[in-house]
Amino acid sequence: MKAIRERRGEKGFTLIEIMIVVLIIGILLAIAVPNFIKARETSRAKACVSNLKQIDAAKEQWAMDTKAASDATPPDLEALCGSGNYIKVEPKCPSSGTYAVGSMTEPPTCTIGVNGAGDSDDHVL
Repeated sequence: MKAIRERRGEKGFTLIEIMIVVLIIGILLAIAVPNFIKARETSRAKACVSNLKQIDAAKEQWAMDTKAASDATPPDLEALCGSGNYIKVEPKCPSSGTYAVGSMTEPPTCTIGVNGAGDSDDHVL
């Protein structure tokens, strides 16, 4: 009997205390993970818009260099990209979309376009 009484006096965590800590960590993860996913997609959309701005600027330079008409269309994205061209490396959409250069009268586009998740997640110039 004496051994049982001494054992109860030992210090340590009970099962209930450990379960409460695990529950609190689970609640924090349930809050943090969706916010992380939203922030990741927002940053991808901003990177895509930045790429679209680069493509638009390259189109403008191409038009000035070739003295193209105001409604002309650059041949394709590869014609604007490369070591001797207007953009060193061909831009890629971080969300796996593809870019269309379009004519001088319209902005370049990404195939993802409007996500529907909000203005900050849209891949539109």
